Amino acid sequence: MHRDGDTAMPGLGRRNLLKTGAAVGVAGVVATPAAASAHGSPDRTALVNGRIHTMDKRDSVVDAVLVEDGAFAAVGRGVPRGGPGLKVIDLRGRTVVPGIIEGHVHIVSLANRPGYHVVIENARDIAEIQQMLAKRRRGVPPGEFVTAMGGWHPNMFAERRVPTLAELDEAVPDRPVLLFQSFSGPARTNSLGKAFLETASIPVVVAADGTIAAGAQSTTALYHLRVRQTFEDKKRSTRDAMAYSASVGLTASLDQVLFPSPGPLTPTQSLSNLDHYRMYDPWLAVHADGDAIVRLQTNFLHNQNDIALPELKERLRNVFPLFGDDMLMTGAIGEWGAPGDGSGAAWLEAQRVIAQAGWRNTNRALSLAQFENIVAAYEAVDAEFGIKDLRWTVHHVPFVTRDLLARLAALGGSVQVGTFRYPSGTAGASGSPFRSILDSGIPHAGIHMDGVHIAPLNPFFGLYFAVTGRNALGDQINEAERITRVEALRMFTANNAWHLNMEDKIGSIEQGKLADLVVLDRDYFSVPEEDVKRIRPVLTMVGGKVVYQR
Repeated sequence: MHRDGDTAMPGLGRRNLLKTGAAVGVAGVVATPAAASAHGSPDRTALVNGRIHTMDKRDSVVDAVLVEDGAFAAVGRGVPRGGPGLKVIDLRGRTVVPGIIEGHVHIVSLANRPGYHVVIENARDIAEIQQMLAKRRRGVPPGEFVTAMGGWHPNMFAERRVPTLAELDEAVPDRPVLLFQSFSGPARTNSLGKAFLETASIPVVVAADGTIAAGAQSTTALYHLRVRQTFEDKKRSTRDAMAYSASVGLTASLDQVLFPSPGPLTPTQSLSNLDHYRMYDPWLAVHADGDAIVRLQTNFLHNQNDIALPELKERLRNVFPLFGDDMLMTGAIGEWGAPGDGSGAAWLEAQRVIAQAGWRNTNRALSLAQFENIVAAYEAVDAEFGIKDLRWTVHHVPFVTRDLLARLAALGGSVQVGTFRYPSGTAGASGSPFRSILDSGIPHAGIHMDGVHIAPLNPFFGLYFAVTGRNALGDQINEAERITRVEALRMFTANNAWHLNMEDKIGSIEQGKLADLVVLDRDYFSVPEEDVKRIRPVLTMVGGKVVYQR
């Protein structure tokens, strides 16, 4: 029996073909690259009989769109329902929204996961985790690990725990398994994993129930899997990450790196520690193969607490911002250009260097004092170099004031507010002043999950949190800051497009924009609140290509 939680990574590629001819129901559509015909005529697909929420400035809802050569050629009026060479998808009344955009995420880290990885964040209980792991086991070579790392929290599962060694053995008895939580564990393994890790070159202490302590023991276990990875393994994980993104409706992501750790692998590196020069290589290779199915923009984080900022300066001298194509391009400096979150000589100098180079810039604020320091620094560098056209932003911002938001808006900036408190937030750490930010009037306010280490990648958890104020345990922790479903979706689509400098290309369903859209299995705008987090796409389209179909 299929259950909503049973969503392991779908291995959809771009080489399957959409069937042409009479109208095809959504359930009959096959993943496709919508290539032009052999005669050079435009590739044309009509999606008809739906409730298509365009998220344009009028919040228009139409029943049909025409996609031609990867862009929306007609929206609402003028959409043909048949004709030579036209592919027709009958939506059968389903709800359609623009492709969802992640404004602050670490998806390149997911693309570098070791082992045969499966995302378990959608599981509702231990039984569904077991089903996902067993499904992923198919085709895994002997001795290779089945893994599930980061993005999930025990609070998200009915039992409020992860599977034991015995339960992992029941799901996957003939391959080693490693579940790894957050940045540095704890972790959990099965019998084969325990035997491997306890006899490894640097032994790992594994308890009888398969538990591996957080910290050095967990990162050492991670190390033993990472050193086994080949480049082809990383390309496989990258394709899996793209496929999972498409399966939850994420069509574009702004990656923020995390804690760069160049050079050889070591047992002390956490799940987020990656070589920030080489971490992009498998994604670049998949893109070069023509197999990229979701859009990626890469911010660059620099962590040198050295006022000379040698690494940051070299980046600014040798890299072009916003360089690439619509599927893969460089972005800005962020999540920060130097450590400090608004304070320290190196952090302050980094803001000057970035402004002088004319780059977009992002910093995080985890307190009101940090937010105030960042805005004041932005004002100072604006007076010196001028940043009003550069889109400098502040991310997370769990605490705000109208004055600070107005000052940031006057600099041409905006905010990205996080929903990463959904898995384990409390009333004292809800972290999400959605209502206050929107009511302030600051333009382009965006929203993000901050996956894939401490929070899920699935955006419907973030949408649920924003509109209900409830965490994964069902506790109400953010009642006063709830926003409407339309507001939350706009922050995740049209507003987030601005943060990628792509508002003229993606974020809404409008004539001339790239054809990114998601067909949903239930109506986001009317289902009971508890069902919002269970919404899943039945079809995802990126640039006119069907990249996911359930």
